[in-house]
Amino acid sequence: MRYLPPADPQPESPKDAQRRRGGLGALLAAIAAFLLKFKFLFLIGSKLFAVSWTFLLSLWVYVLLFGWKLAVVVILLLLAHELGHYFAFRAYGLPAKLPTFVPLLGAFTAGAAPPDLEQDAYIALAGPLVGLGLAAVCYAIGDAEKDRFWYACADLSAFLNLFNMIPMPPFDGGRVIGALWPPLWIIGFSLFVAVAVFLHVPVLFVVIIGALGLPAMIAAWRGHVDPRAARMTLGARARVSVWYLATVLGLFLVMAQSHANASQSAAGALGW
Repeated sequence: MRYLPPADPQPESPKDAQRRRGGLGALLAAIAAFLLKFKFLFLIGSKLFAVSWTFLLSLWVYVLLFGWKLAVVVILLLLAHELGHYFAFRAYGLPAKLPTFVPLLGAFTAGAAPPDLEQDAYIALAGPLVGLGLAAVCYAIGDAEKDRFWYACADLSAFLNLFNMIPMPPFDGGRVIGALWPPLWIIGFSLFVAVAVFLHVPVLFVVIIGALGLPAMIAAWRGHVDPRAARMTLGARARVSVWYLATVLGLFLVMAQSHANASQSAAGALGW
């Protein structure tokens, strides 16, 4: 590259001075816009990193325990479930953080409390409903392809979300029942212990979940009432109840059918 020698200086006209000032203003505006854009990208990047490191840590733990194929399925199912909560928060105009993953305990999405318990129940139901839709899609693919893998994905998605519908905190089912009648949490806790024993769930997991839900259950036992409960009409309670029961029934049916078809596919592959 070759540089041209500088030209002899000429007197600057008023028009040239105005153009120079205008060019300088445009340059400063461009620099400011770049810095604002960079700040925006930095903020987005930091948020994504805050989410991604917990996501990757959980994925790494699941790969060590279950192998990469099952680990990827589990982590994507958890992500879809939590994004259901996230977009439900945003649909109601409430601020929410992107999902945070906790190895072996799942994930959670933090957001502002809605003004009434019916909305709170629907935000809680959004995750299991997304899980139900995903399970149905996996089942449809498995039915079309007669592939045991997709049946297993549908079975796992339905099971994880059905387990999450147990009516006690901190499960989503606990938040839904909390909008209806919190004393039912005691029955939900008994159901959780029974399911945990039946599935041979590690005692440590049962203790952690119990410790997370215990404060809310003690408060309900002592008669603490959420102020928003006064605004829950009979119609709102009926709507939440129908959505809760429909979601539980849908998850159970997809899980049962997927499990049966997966077993048939396995038997067929073995020639039984």
